[in-house]
Amino acid sequence: MKKFQTTIASAFAAAALVAGCQSMSTDGPKANAMLAPTKGSNVRGAVTFVEAGSKVRVIAAVNGLAPNGEYGFHIHEAGDCSSGDGMSAKGHFNPQGKPHAHAGASERHAGDLPSLKSDANGNATLNTDLDIITVSPGPTSVIGRGLIVHAQPDDFKTQPTGNAGARSACAVIQRAG
Repeated sequence: MKKFQTTIASAFAAAALVAGCQSMSTDGPKANAMLAPTKGSNVRGAVTFVEAGSKVRVIAAVNGLAPNGEYGFHIHEAGDCSSGDGMSAKGHFNPQGKPHAHAGASERHAGDLPSLKSDANGNATLNTDLDIITVSPGPTSVIGRGLIVHAQPDDFKTQPTGNAGARSACAVIQRAG
């Protein structure tokens, strides 16, 4: 348990450091997600969501990944990680009924996030600004949704999932503060 707490504290510290180095305001509504491993996985981490204007900054620090890999990363419909394999989080968060695509595409699921890319030590960070989603209440709010790290890369083509494989870590996105 001590190792887990140290890992999570390190993940939040890394996320805060990355956030502090950016120019986007961090005064808007915030949410956090603590990624916990699914059965048979060691993947865990911390993710923050900060809304500023029409964008949400997503800052992630994830560890326990295989070195030098790419992994699908998505917001899912249900904030439920009870199944042990992440399947209780259901499908991708898609309130607008769009096709699955890369986070930079104009037509995509609200839950489509950029892939995580691990370094030689199996750690990944992400710092990106996204439209479509909000932290504020509304149909595209991420509060109460699931967050999933997948075991394989997202191909950004296969509908509706991106063929990203099993679910390695799961979290529930919760309002911060």
